[in-house]
Amino acid sequence: MNVLLLRACYAPWVVTLLDGDPHCGHGQGVRTVILLRHGKSSWSDRTLADLDRPLTPRGKRASKRIAKYMRRNRIRPALILCSTSLRTRQTLEAIEPSLDQGCSVELVPELYAASERELLERLQAVPGSASSVMLIGHNPSLQQLALLLASQGTDLTKLGEKFPTGALATLAVDSESWVALKPGDAELVDYVVPRDLG
Repeated sequence: MNVLLLRACYAPWVVTLLDGDPHCGHGQGVRTVILLRHGKSSWSDRTLADLDRPLTPRGKRASKRIAKYMRRNRIRPALILCSTSLRTRQTLEAIEPSLDQGCSVELVPELYAASERELLERLQAVPGSASSVMLIGHNPSLQQLALLLASQGTDLTKLGEKFPTGALATLAVDSESWVALKPGDAELVDYVVPRDLG
């Protein structure tokens, strides 16, 4: 079953596909990958290690806009994997009010410097019980992962041009399991950047 058929089973996709409904009448699980780049971070203190750079006030405001967008569109990951950098953890804090109580959160040090292939391997290790997973991490690997996974999507060209701080990309995955996930198995079904949200 291709991704277009997956979307046809869910109308509208934002309400049902991202809201955790695991099946689509055909017996195949629907999986969702949500990629969130951390908000804009500060370079004001050059003595800080890169891992310890905080969000700027602008980065905090942008992360809160994304949180509102997630709430409005019922984007509810079952599992969040977050880099251990301060800026990603602060981004996670900003979106926490939009998450379901049942959402599991894991801080994963390896996400900090991971390549897109390493991120794919981490997705392949996601438990089968999780129908959706969000990665909160860094560029260029998040953008490269999205481009590696997505074979189609109206905003694919836009995402390929830029994946700015605070950007949120949602991909519908056509794969029998997380273990079987491979390049080209997804469709980019939503892409938003904070400045588009006012």
